Amino acid sequence: MTVSKKAPRKPKQARAASASQAPGNSDMLHLIGRGVVPPLLNDPERRVDMGLPADENELGRYMVELNILYRGGLRAAADAFRALWDGMLSGDEKVKRQPIEISKSYMQLRISVKEWRELLRQDEENARADSGLRVIYKLWPDFKVKAQMDRSVATVKADAAYRSYSATGSGITWAVIDSGIDGAHPHFGANLTKEQRLRSVLHHPNVEELHYDFTPDDAVGPGFAGESQEARRASAANALVDGLGHGTHVAGIIAGGLPKEATDFSTSTATDGLRFGAFEQVFEANIEGDRLWSDKRPVQRYVPDPEALHGVAPKCLLVSLKVLDADGNGRVSDIMRALVYVREQLNDDPKMLRIHGVNLSVGYDFDAQMFACGQSPLCVEVDRLVRSGVVVVTAAGNTGYGSINAAERQAKVGLSNTINDPGNASLAITVGSTHRDAPHTYGVSFFSSKGPTGDGRLKPDLVAPGERITSCASKAKCEKLGIKVDDGVAAYVDDSGTSMAAPHVSGAIAAFLSIRREFIQRPEEVKRIFLESATSLGRERYFEGHGLVDLMRAIQSV
Repeated sequence: MTVSKKAPRKPKQARAASASQAPGNSDMLHLIGRGVVPPLLNDPERRVDMGLPADENELGRYMVELNILYRGGLRAAADAFRALWDGMLSGDEKVKRQPIEISKSYMQLRISVKEWRELLRQDEENARADSGLRVIYKLWPDFKVKAQMDRSVATVKADAAYRSYSATGSGITWAVIDSGIDGAHPHFGANLTKEQRLRSVLHHPNVEELHYDFTPDDAVGPGFAGESQEARRASAANALVDGLGHGTHVAGIIAGGLPKEATDFSTSTATDGLRFGAFEQVFEANIEGDRLWSDKRPVQRYVPDPEALHGVAPKCLLVSLKVLDADGNGRVSDIMRALVYVREQLNDDPKMLRIHGVNLSVGYDFDAQMFACGQSPLCVEVDRLVRSGVVVVTAAGNTGYGSINAAERQAKVGLSNTINDPGNASLAITVGSTHRDAPHTYGVSFFSSKGPTGDGRLKPDLVAPGERITSCASKAKCEKLGIKVDDGVAAYVDDSGTSMAAPHVSGAIAAFLSIRREFIQRPEEVKRIFLESATSLGRERYFEGHGLVDLMRAIQSV
């Protein structure tokens, strides 16, 4: 990049030039002391841990939080920041690297360490010479995020609620912020005629234009200036392609299902009609010389009733908001933009929500040195969405165990204080994992992240089935696992993690809201109802929270 020759504004009081005043030394020290820059951002090794380059000259992705106290408010702060940014760049760099507005409070930047040091220095000088208020409140790393039925539906009593109360999720819409949803999977009502699409949970007219792909680096975001209708439609189509397979699996736990006339593709001789195949990954021992190791391979299993392959809330509509690419890479800023999209655009009419809930089975490790627990930009955005009337369900994370050096040997142990962001958000419903059909026997999964939070709050809030959960396999997932099925065959496979536990709770709440509609737009009451009606597994409270989600008891409690 090239720096503009225009001299920065001078402070009212000149300072002596010395080596200690170079960017990164004394200028940074007092900004670090004031909390503008997290100290770890000056450590190359820690930057690499955060998914940022170690080289101070290499561009990385950061977020700037604007100063809400700036004269004229956030809009004036945004304009002042853009002017500050433009003053640093010239030529093509101004066009190529325009800040992306995540929300009214946050901007995303592609910037080097040396550049953000200079940016902060100029902002500080301008504040001293003019208003006394900096435009930039804080600089944050744009953290990398990672991905975090027939048997488990009964565990949360969704089957009983379906039979007793017709709690199907009908009339409720849930957004899945993940790696996309495979729009061609029959589980979600693919390949239906225009008239039949009213039965689809993913291609229904109410949601077919709401899907959005936030993964491209040049994505301007839905509704932002410069986005054409053609680009909008292309983004919606891309959101229904899942190269990772994670989002499709998560979505299939929440909603959708197969009709009773579906047949097993391995035994059916029919050439038409809907066919399916369910697979389980089994461990297989391999011996090579003196070496013994185990590997997993998918093996088809028999499913006597295809109708059992349905989500917890089979008729709940789904909106795919894609934030992870085919390699599982994503950024906090993309999740934040998706949350803002729900709050400010899809739910722009406060009298009627188009999105009733959000599932977040993605996250990153919380670092207490970066920010107060539950106060990261992502957690703040989650709480803001909940206050607008939307239920937000998050995965607790899969970092609940690790290795320590004991006196005699290295030991693998459970780890406390391991709840991931955004699971630390106060108003989110944070979900840990338990066994798919014997939770009272096996308790909380060894990998499930455990509380308390870094500031001492009880988390997770609930646990739900998260071990070897059968759900939809995207085409890309089948290819990765070596599952060979024809196009149009509904493939299912098992997977484990709190990523699978969270959508059980999302589906349970969607089913609840479909028959207890007075609680729509009252997410904090919904959370209270589900926490108070949960079934204890008799385990440590920082492992299980309030216990196993219980849909029947939640319905009956009101």
